[in-house]
Amino acid sequence: MSLALPLCLAVGALPLTVQAQSSQDAAPYGFGRVATPAAIAAWDIDIDAQGHGLPRGQGSVAEGARLYAEKCAACHGERGQGKPADALVGGNVPLGEQKSTPLKTVGNFWPYATTLFDFIRRAMPYNAPQSLQPDEVYALTAWVLHANGVLPADAVLDAPRLSALKMPNQAGFVSDARPDVSNWACRTCR
Repeated sequence: MSLALPLCLAVGALPLTVQAQSSQDAAPYGFGRVATPAAIAAWDIDIDAQGHGLPRGQGSVAEGARLYAEKCAACHGERGQGKPADALVGGNVPLGEQKSTPLKTVGNFWPYATTLFDFIRRAMPYNAPQSLQPDEVYALTAWVLHANGVLPADAVLDAPRLSALKMPNQAGFVSDARPDVSNWACRTCR
């Protein structure tokens, strides 16, 4: 009885091992395949602080309000106040002046507006990440920034406008100048 389980596992895995080893695309460990440029490109969607990597498109605060109500309010609250998920709006007092545990939101904590776009694009909505089109991501980003007092109600965001935005707490972060740490501010100081 004690040999039955290991024997079944070994015999059951045998066809997988043989199949993987016979594949011309097998990775060095005998399974998987080499990633193609197209497969890598599909996952290469990051946006840096300066906006490199932002896609074409645009979105308005008004369209963002409609999308937010449809896709985001159930988790982040009707006005972005949070519950059950994190608050996106509020905490308008600078972090250093808050007397209790700070409420860190997009408006008073995040240093770059492009980070908001990047996060929405890759991780939201929670039940369907990466399902939003670029115009929808621009619109949702515009609404969240408007709700935090960063953009006016008639604003329209696109790559150049989003990249040019200065967030209220951008100066609240200190660059790490150690040579073994890679961050944007240090890449330009050498």
